[in-house]
Amino acid sequence: MSIGTDPAVTAGSAPTLSRRPRTPHVDGGTSSVPAVVRRAVGVLTTGLVIISVAALLFLAVGPRIFGYQTSTMLTGSMSPLINPGDVVVTVPVPVSDIRAGDIITYRIPVEDRRVETHRVTKVFTAADGSTAVRTKGDANNGVDPWEASLNGKTVHRHVFTVPALGHAVRALREPVVLNSLMYGAPAILVLGVLRSIWRREPALSTGKNG
Repeated sequence: MSIGTDPAVTAGSAPTLSRRPRTPHVDGGTSSVPAVVRRAVGVLTTGLVIISVAALLFLAVGPRIFGYQTSTMLTGSMSPLINPGDVVVTVPVPVSDIRAGDIITYRIPVEDRRVETHRVTKVFTAADGSTAVRTKGDANNGVDPWEASLNGKTVHRHVFTVPALGHAVRALREPVVLNSLMYGAPAILVLGVLRSIWRREPALSTGKNG
């Protein structure tokens, strides 16, 4: 094997060492953008999953285990205490425990027999001997134009309200929101990972001359 003379090394001069080209400086802020995006997407996705699971447990599982009932307020008849979109939580209590001033959820005896959540203004005994009530929405000018008989042994009485949860549940059920959560968040995460890979500096390879 022949050994050649490096033309860069001449007689009477010290050998010079070749230097590797300097790697261009990359702004740390720019290179960290994918990590920030991944972190933000991860936090957002995790938060939405936690909220969805908590809402599912609260609205679907909780009533079966603890016996409470939930309903979404659709009108402003009980504002400002209960506003449209708020979730009303009630528990069954004996009819004999109902007093004027209580807020109850019951089916009205007229029209479509919809479920209503209003405040009791009067408790009395109906002609058939059952307990009956007159009710009123806090925001309404007058009492409801009906008398409601509480024929069962219990009636659901308001215990607390979860503000705006009904709006959140309806939003999560929208196809656009569902598709965004299912496809949008993972797509952003994948793009962030790919971008970080593409921006990574290539490893310097070394070799031996034969």
